[in-house]
Amino acid sequence: MSGGLHGQVVDLLGHEISAGVHPPGSVLRIDGLEERFGISRSVAREVVRTLASIRLVVSRKRVGVVVRPRAEWNTFDPALIRWLLAVDRSAQVRTLAELRTAVEPVAAAAAARNAGHEQAARLVGLAERMVATARAGDLETFLEADVAFHGLVLAASGNEMFAQLEGVFGEVLRWRTGRGLMPEHPEPVALRLHCEIAECVRGGDPARAESAMRELVEEAFAGTLASLTAERRATGSAQ
Repeated sequence: MSGGLHGQVVDLLGHEISAGVHPPGSVLRIDGLEERFGISRSVAREVVRTLASIRLVVSRKRVGVVVRPRAEWNTFDPALIRWLLAVDRSAQVRTLAELRTAVEPVAAAAAARNAGHEQAARLVGLAERMVATARAGDLETFLEADVAFHGLVLAASGNEMFAQLEGVFGEVLRWRTGRGLMPEHPEPVALRLHCEIAECVRGGDPARAESAMRELVEEAFAGTLASLTAERRATGSAQ
């Protein structure tokens, strides 16, 4: 292994813990990590610190590095979301969709009440960029605008706890595109709803902003599940 060694080891161990290869209560030892990955003690300790920051493991004296129960994991961490999506796509997609459905419509309504002029104008600009890049089939630029759009809605809500979910929802959007679950040209209804949400925020219409965002999130969830179902049928996968 070479290059970003720390990141590679963290990614592999995080995926293994998420998949149950190292079940709760199992012990990882620093010297074992050194031997397995051919890394120095300092790198091994940094790997453990990173996993501990996500609450996947805890270091205990005279025991070693112990894998925590799943209920203690920081499931809002984008890296853990990525690992869980790799392990059990359908369950994690449903969990994240339920979170988005609970939060984003309320955040959109709050943004319509609280967004400043510059925030509202930027939101409209992002929606317009999404329309233009969708027509061009430029999914990479479309994704950047989409992630920025939803992050801005959360920030413009004025609720600091909503704003903290930007990384969570951004990871969902990136994963969906990375998995090839986005059509080459995004659905017209999704583009329309993004534009409608932006205009409702600019026009100060909380009720319509909320209902449009709810429709958008539900449409995205339905489309993702349909794509996953088609993928399972094509590959014969159980996930």
